Amino acid sequence: MPPLCARCGAPTAWPVARCRECAGRRLAFAGARAAVVYDPDVRRIVRGWKERGLRRLALEAARIVSDRLPRADVDLVTFVPPDGERRLERGYHPAEQLARALASEWGLPCEALLRRVGRSSRQRGLSLAERRGNVANAFAARPCEGKVLLVDDVYTTGATAHAAAAALRTHVEVVTFARAVRSPRLG
Repeated sequence: MPPLCARCGAPTAWPVARCRECAGRRLAFAGARAAVVYDPDVRRIVRGWKERGLRRLALEAARIVSDRLPRADVDLVTFVPPDGERRLERGYHPAEQLARALASEWGLPCEALLRRVGRSSRQRGLSLAERRGNVANAFAARPCEGKVLLVDDVYTTGATAHAAAAALRTHVEVVTFARAVRSPRLG
């Protein structure tokens, strides 16, 4: 793995406490890590897992996460809840599958602590500001104590992870299968 930002997990030229991507932003989670970069090959795998019903990929994704990332120092695992319509369309929820499989790998309990409130659009194709606005106040949480591992399939901008962690109101570490890496603008 290349050097990473200690806060959001973005690849950096050298290890930093906060990178350009998360500096100056309030983040409701303590740290975020991903097992793989969301490159075109991984994008095809995730699309098959999420949109083509290849449910068994959740177990493989959990094994990859477990192999590549150290076990988080947390008390329990939870996941970003699905939009109700997408769960009905798919018949399952990829982030929940990943969280339950990862909790099993790491010997941790897994609980559904979050639920969606209101409606939000799909995040795909939205700008960073639109993503933040789209998921602001989109989650409510059951009260919980201790450290929580929040699991999702892909970390793109951190907007969803931030909104979900803010609802949890406790120490939150984020783990995803994949992380989108934005190229810095030149010039």
